[in-house]
Amino acid sequence: MLEKLQNVFKIKDLRNRIFFTLGLLAVYRLGAHIPTPGINAEMLAQFFNQNSGSALGLLDLFNGGNLRKLTIFALGIMPYITASIIFQLLTVIYEPLNKLQKEGEAGRRKITQWTRYVTVILAVVQSFFIALTLTNTQSGASMVTVSKTSFVPLCIITLTCGTAFIMWLGEQITERGIGNGMSLLIFTGIVVGLPKGIQDLYVKFHTQAWGGFTPIAMVLLVGMMIAVVAFIIFVERSERRIPIQAAKRTTGRVAATPTSTSYLPLKVNSGGVMPVIFAASILSAPLLLQNISLFGSGPLRDNKFLGPIFVALQPAEPWYVVLYIAAIIFFAYFYISIIFRPDDIADNMRKYGSFIPGVRPGKRTSDYINDVLTRITLVGAIYLIVISIIPMFLISGIHFNHLWLIGPFFDRLPAWTTNGLGLNFYFGGTSLLIVVGVAMDTVQQIEAQLIMQHYEGFAPKSGRIRGRRSW
Repeated sequence: MLEKLQNVFKIKDLRNRIFFTLGLLAVYRLGAHIPTPGINAEMLAQFFNQNSGSALGLLDLFNGGNLRKLTIFALGIMPYITASIIFQLLTVIYEPLNKLQKEGEAGRRKITQWTRYVTVILAVVQSFFIALTLTNTQSGASMVTVSKTSFVPLCIITLTCGTAFIMWLGEQITERGIGNGMSLLIFTGIVVGLPKGIQDLYVKFHTQAWGGFTPIAMVLLVGMMIAVVAFIIFVERSERRIPIQAAKRTTGRVAATPTSTSYLPLKVNSGGVMPVIFAASILSAPLLLQNISLFGSGPLRDNKFLGPIFVALQPAEPWYVVLYIAAIIFFAYFYISIIFRPDDIADNMRKYGSFIPGVRPGKRTSDYINDVLTRITLVGAIYLIVISIIPMFLISGIHFNHLWLIGPFFDRLPAWTTNGLGLNFYFGGTSLLIVVGVAMDTVQQIEAQLIMQHYEGFAPKSGRIRGRRSW
């Protein structure tokens, strides 16, 4: 392994890409220590400590603790993710935008430019609502040290510029660094919070927060985390291989090219962590609106009609879990419909004289690939649900006791079944899925660069490419 790590730094281009990526990630972390002017950091930290188990805690996790301190990067890349979701949806339902995407690099560049504009607009809107929340609510008044007329425009300008700069960082990492820039920014935000999560686990262990069976609970928790990581790695590397044969080409009576067999690999979880991120970002929107006060009428969560809806959409509530599961399934299929085009694959196979044994070329081939994708995408969606829901059940619990009729039955069960173990989000399935998934994708890109330069990769079977020889 040490020899393979040395090989990484022997390749000048790969070495420069890695150092460039690490440098921009360091700049991103530097912004986590620059607060927005006019904020009382201590009062804001107390507010987040009281709401660590809510959607605010999840958003703060994705942003690397920037939202808790309301730094210049407080909004993180969530506006960019939301804008990407909007344009990906429009690409499917709006035909002119779909044609623009099919125009090639020029069309995709135009859509990317529009995505940036929408990101800035969303950042302005979100920062405006954050400023209103901090200045209009009774608890928020103590968090702001300047007047409302000064803080609102200052907050909007600071947070919007921070989001635009983060968007630029992510694009630069993707283009000139190694790995996907946006995913690496989320990855960095989660990893920097792991020491705090471990410290929280250590405190609970020594304060007997889980009762007399604390050592057993600790062993089970650590064992569960190791099992989840192993399960994620296993599924992320799993794929369904469809055999493809190339037709013979003959010259006269002599076969010039014999029939060759290859495979069309379809990953079980082709969407990666994106369906989970999309689902979490969509369901976090109502939770951010509940603290907003409009026209001096108090927070929206106190509204007679909207209050029960906000309560039902709190994390670990049954309705939240149902919508979360439905959103993961929807985005899993939606994402696969964008990145995989069975019709295009079938047409390309027919052009090059390839076929799937036992399946006619053309529409039959497209339908066959679509059927396989439908089945394995459902398996991938169930895998994402299991990874996300089971840790949520163990950490935050699922409040079945709030359900009508069957609620009293769950009240008789141990408290941890409905309230969880009370840990932070750092040990949640979402965070583990993002960390492991992004780490695997980045390592695979590094390995591909190594193999291209005739070095051995990290995988045991990667081997050395037999390319040019020196005679």
